[in-house]
Amino acid sequence: MYSTAEFRKGLKIEIDGEPFVIVQAQHVKPGKGVAFVKTRIKSLDSGRVLEKTYRSGEKVKKPDFVQVSMQYLYQGDESYTFMNNQSYEQIVVPAENMGDAKDYLKENLNVEVLIFNGRPIGIEMPNFVELTVTYCEPGVKGDTATGATKTATLETGATVQVPLFINEGDVLRLDTRTGSYVERVNR
Repeated sequence: MYSTAEFRKGLKIEIDGEPFVIVQAQHVKPGKGVAFVKTRIKSLDSGRVLEKTYRSGEKVKKPDFVQVSMQYLYQGDESYTFMNNQSYEQIVVPAENMGDAKDYLKENLNVEVLIFNGRPIGIEMPNFVELTVTYCEPGVKGDTATGATKTATLETGATVQVPLFINEGDVLRLDTRTGSYVERVNR
């Protein structure tokens, strides 16, 4: 069971036998009365989004997932194909179940596929991935004192804000939980 104190973006919970992921959680402590948590949750099964309020200290159930280590192979029209690292069995995850993870997927990346009631409903990305910059504007010399950033396009097609010293061809380490730049990787 999870307590409301553990609620954060990306946490997976179960409500009435259906798995949900918390999209947004706001802990509120009013001047009078009991603290509460306002959440926005998305069903991993149907994709519907709900807004739900929990009183402080309430408990919710952990979903009964099976996590299988798999390797990303390729993207189809409306799906993503993964291969089990032990049995070499391939499974297909629908594109609508991928969420933000699809922005950081590159071929041969190992991820955890979440299986609920015998079918894949999503994936757990590693906390950090390394991706190559395919396009970014050149930084302006002398404009670094303000901590300015620019937009860079990555090999997966995703865009991220990076410092001005980043150039095309650089390999970046990104945090998949927040979608933010962490550091430039020297190779």
